[in-house]
Amino acid sequence: MLKRQTDRLFMGGESVQRNAEINDRRYIEIGLKIAYYRKLNGMTQEQLAELVGLSPGYVSQVETPAFVQPVSLKTLFAIADLFHVPPSKFLEFDER
Repeated sequence: MLKRQTDRLFMGGESVQRNAEINDRRYIEIGLKIAYYRKLNGMTQEQLAELVGLSPGYVSQVETPAFVQPVSLKTLFAIADLFHVPPSKFLEFDER
């Protein structure tokens, strides 16, 4: 059983590359959702950054779809709490 799982993980790097692409899209979707809730609440990137203890530049990178910026759970929880939404809202993905 372990051999089969290992084989799947190392199939010419294709699976690893595909997973990286999927995760990149997920991080972009998270950033877009953060931007959506921020704007819905009439907040600037600077205001959001100050309220959750981040730099405005980091918030900008997270929200920019052309830039893949990972977000920690700690940050995600802080943002979800600020907007009074369950953290799971940021983790619902359009799996295409």
